[in-house]
Amino acid sequence: MQIIIHSHANTKIAELISDKVVIAKSEDILDIIGNAYYDGADSIILHEKNIISDFFDLKTKIAGETLQKFSNYRMRLAIVGEFSKYSSQSLKEFIFESNKNKRINFVDSIAEAINILSK
Repeated sequence: MQIIIHSHANTKIAELISDKVVIAKSEDILDIIGNAYYDGADSIILHEKNIISDFFDLKTKIAGETLQKFSNYRMRLAIVGEFSKYSSQSLKEFIFESNKNKRINFVDSIAEAINILSK
């Protein structure tokens, strides 16, 4: 796992780079948040491929528990991926509401993530 720091508009954003799933349970995010804080970042970009697929099944509660940690630590998050493939209406509503709030964002590209997190 590697963390790349993007600096944009006086904001440091940590992007997690890995070929493996690094978020398999909600507790996994604490190390990532800690590393981002250590690097001076106040926002994180994760890729959908690095998150266990159960995250996107809201019944498992992994998404809610994980995202609550971001709220507790006042850390903003963008998850980059292709979310239209998920058919769950509750997940679509969850993504819509998250994007409205601006603390947790589900986006299509790194550029969009950086743009949103740097505002």
